[in-house]
Amino acid sequence: MKKTDIKLDDILSAKSEEELTKPFLGKVEKIYENSALLSIIDYDKADKTAVSDLNKKIVVNFKNLKSAPKRKIKEIQALAKSDVKIEKIAKSDLNNIENPTDKNK
Repeated sequence: MKKTDIKLDDILSAKSEEELTKPFLGKVEKIYENSALLSIIDYDKADKTAVSDLNKKIVVNFKNLKSAPKRKIKEIQALAKSDVKIEKIAKSDLNNIENPTDKNK
């Protein structure tokens, strides 16, 4: 890829010539003159230890970057959405939490 084709927060497919054995997906965090800093977001299980050692960050030369398949990006975005549900707590429940009583006495 060319530097002009890469933007911050892009999700790209990449390969590392030294650190990782398999291709991976990364999110662009910073762009340098000939390379980009990627946050590793999807990788092969064989590279789990290496990714951990790298703290999920790696600098990759532009020549080792390419557009990620749209299908894979959609998969990752679907996984990233949280299923957090917010419920209203009744005042009586709050009182029990703040002032618990020992019912065994």
